[in-house]
Amino acid sequence: MNVQSPAASAAVSPATLLERSRALVPLLAERAAETENERRVSDEVIEAMRKADLYRVLQPKLYGGFEQDFHTVMDITCELGRSCASTAWVYSGYAVSNFLVALFPAEAQEEVWGVDREARCAGSYAPIASTRFADGGYRVSGRWSFASGIDGAQWAVLGVIFEATEEGGRPKPGFLLVPARDFTLDDDWHTIGLAGTGSKTIVATDLFVPAHRAVTFDDLRAGTTPGARIHANPLYRTPFNAISSTLLISSALGGAQGAAESFLASIQERSTRGGAHGAGARVAEFPTVQIRYAEATACLDAARLLLRRDLDEVRDTIQAGEQVSVATRIRCRRDHGFALDLAVRAVEAVYAGFGGQGLYTHHALQRSWRDVRAAGKHVSYNWDVVATMYGQHAFGLEPKGQY
Repeated sequence: MNVQSPAASAAVSPATLLERSRALVPLLAERAAETENERRVSDEVIEAMRKADLYRVLQPKLYGGFEQDFHTVMDITCELGRSCASTAWVYSGYAVSNFLVALFPAEAQEEVWGVDREARCAGSYAPIASTRFADGGYRVSGRWSFASGIDGAQWAVLGVIFEATEEGGRPKPGFLLVPARDFTLDDDWHTIGLAGTGSKTIVATDLFVPAHRAVTFDDLRAGTTPGARIHANPLYRTPFNAISSTLLISSALGGAQGAAESFLASIQERSTRGGAHGAGARVAEFPTVQIRYAEATACLDAARLLLRRDLDEVRDTIQAGEQVSVATRIRCRRDHGFALDLAVRAVEAVYAGFGGQGLYTHHALQRSWRDVRAAGKHVSYNWDVVATMYGQHAFGLEPKGQY
């Protein structure tokens, strides 16, 4: 490959990208109700994020990307989530998928970015379908749910189980990279939260995928993917499961942050209209209201610190030329579940203290409440699952789960 990175791409700093994401907050807030009603992020908003270069954060410099760190994506996602958690969720999915595409063999990367450097990729990562060998690749049929942002993507990463390569061997989970022209969508995304993510179901029947568009979970865990040998940046040796969840969780943190900000602004202007406290009392003077705001902000600060600690440790380990240990990877998975629980606790605190005004559908706080609660239903962050996996490892048992 002879692909040069534009000088303009390398010049954009994380601080500039964060500033650009803040500038998009009013647009996202203006479009939030429409995003929810249309059940997808609009082409206008997707294009605005593209013009701001937000998708390039984890894309290789070889294809015009910035090769920055996961901290930057986390910060951008939190910022976007303040006004629309659905948009932030989709953005983080595109960013994660750009990192993931960079881990596939060179021929696959060339098919995606050699044709269009700004091609977007969505994903449905759960390995729900089994492949069978075919001449030069694999054949697979299945239905892949929760493909967030698929309407605005040209490619998709699909979770599969690769059949054993030798007699007595074990099947291995992994990903296939598939162009949008090769599958159809079942428009089944009708939900009470994160409705704007457009997380529809991908459907494929007897689909052929060439061998160069495959990567295994074993390589993703160990940082030994084909892409890690192509791109010199240690970024591409990062274990996928240790960091990918952080970025989606950030949309929930942003949503809860937006809810806390909305709560603070509204409460400061409100007085009681009667009832138990009589008329005309300033709501901001109620100790219970003060306590709920303190609880929400403490939860959000704790969640961010926890995730940032993990990102720091994984980055420093990779940059030192070392492998991230199983213990660290499993602790990261524990922290993912706990951080999302903290986001849910934060939004519950402010919503519970907001009163009847929070029932109106025109109020952004109720949407944030529903979106963050919906994020909490993601199986990858289920506290019972990740906490059990952490406990199994701590007690010397075989951990059950992805880490």
